[in-house]
Amino acid sequence: MEVQETVDYTEQLRRAALRVTRPRLAVMQAVDAHPHADTDTIVSAVRSGGLPDVSRQAVYDVLGALTEAGLVRRIQPSGSLARYESRVGDNHHHVVCRVCGAVEDVDCAIGETPCLAASDAHGYEVDEAEVIYWGLCPACQSHQASEPQP
Repeated sequence: MEVQETVDYTEQLRRAALRVTRPRLAVMQAVDAHPHADTDTIVSAVRSGGLPDVSRQAVYDVLGALTEAGLVRRIQPSGSLARYESRVGDNHHHVVCRVCGAVEDVDCAIGETPCLAASDAHGYEVDEAEVIYWGLCPACQSHQASEPQP
């Protein structure tokens, strides 16, 4: 299967002053197709998506360049591997399952949110707040509810 070069990915790379290469296009496509994926998942997706010989290091390098350029976002919830997503620039947050590690997007809280405004920014110009909500996903809740209680 050949990597599909889309105008969107090509334009994003060009606007970020990055060369358009097959590995970059393939990684962007993989990150889009697998939100919150870890590096192993992205490597597998790139290899099965048309670049079977791409090295793990090449994917790491591409992820680094795309993250630095602001085209992908790297998140790393406590106790988890780094994960990547293509949703950038909107300061959204995440909810993480404590049992299976599933990650979902949570739009930024609206209304009165004192926890998102620093009580003392110590002179910093704050432009982003990162919040991670922790809990149990629906699948793990169902599994827990169906387990016999001691």
